[in-house]
Amino acid sequence: MLPELSREEILRYSRHLLVPEVGLDGQRKLKGSSVLVIGTGGLGSPVALYLAAAGVGRIGLVDYDVVDESNLQRQVIHGQSGVGRLKVESARERLLEINPHVQVDVWNEPFTSANALGIAAPFDILADGTDNFPTRYLTNDLCVLTGKPNVYGAVFRFDGQAGFFDARSGPCYRCIFPEPPPPGLVPSCADAGVLGILPGTIGTIQATETLKYLLGIGTSLSGRLLLYNALDMTFEYVRLKKNPKCKVCGPQPEVTALIDYDAFCGVPGVVHGEAPLASDLVVSAPELAGRLAGEDRPLLIDVREPHELAISSLPGAVNIPLGTLASRLSELDSARELVLFCKTGNRSARGLELLLSAGFRRVRHLQGGINAWARQVDPQLPVY
Repeated sequence: MLPELSREEILRYSRHLLVPEVGLDGQRKLKGSSVLVIGTGGLGSPVALYLAAAGVGRIGLVDYDVVDESNLQRQVIHGQSGVGRLKVESARERLLEINPHVQVDVWNEPFTSANALGIAAPFDILADGTDNFPTRYLTNDLCVLTGKPNVYGAVFRFDGQAGFFDARSGPCYRCIFPEPPPPGLVPSCADAGVLGILPGTIGTIQATETLKYLLGIGTSLSGRLLLYNALDMTFEYVRLKKNPKCKVCGPQPEVTALIDYDAFCGVPGVVHGEAPLASDLVVSAPELAGRLAGEDRPLLIDVREPHELAISSLPGAVNIPLGTLASRLSELDSARELVLFCKTGNRSARGLELLLSAGFRRVRHLQGGINAWARQVDPQLPVY
């Protein structure tokens, strides 16, 4: 039986009640529905905000991070006062401020194979607001195995994607992208950047797909992948078909239980940072400062993109972007000690692995990148 609306709720949702496709019964459906939003960042922000405003009765939030100032350019669910707070607590407070009639449950923990089934069990549909491949593939497999729809979104610089995957009637995410990419192939937003409003566009589309499903109206994106380019303001669609050889939703699936994909993708599910390396392969910012002040100075290799040098730089560093490093190894002296650095250590760690595989032995990378240098050595440099 659908829940009734209070007098306050009837007034709050009056613009919905005037829409024939929603009406009183539709609004009661929304009140009786539940959505799990995985991630409260750039995509999860608009998804959760609009679902709460629309009156979805129960919203679950999963994240494992704290609000940072660099989040505020796009993660509009958080504000300046939330910096340093748990993202799920900051987000819950904002949602209840928008609509005190909804229930908001939060999980401040990584979304993994160990807890995903239990967290997702009470919810009708999952909205994928993650920014990493391990959680994206885990979410897809979870939805297939439990028969729940998966509302997908992804962003990169000026490009976004959105899709609605329900393996009961159409393809799943794995039908299109069977395997996670190898480590380092696809840069994160932290490394590549993203136009701040882009997650808002894609996240709002995800929220729309979610509401349409809960109301049982319209035509979903099932069987289509929406491609959006903000620079050209173009929307294109790629037709999708169910893959009969899909490892998770095909007639003879190989994946029959949840697994964690950290080993495939080389990054933790929802905990961001650089992959752990042996201690003799990393150098801290204070240690590097001491080395540079001595006579036997290592050569600094900046693997960031050229446009990042205008933000911050280290004197004497040679700029070789990570994407060109493999083709420029001949420019490096393998007998000299080399220290690679980037913004936070992610790209330099991948560059370090490349040099080690090419036979370089006197190589290390700066732990925490140039941002760590700005925090620990030279506070006049900006952190970005």
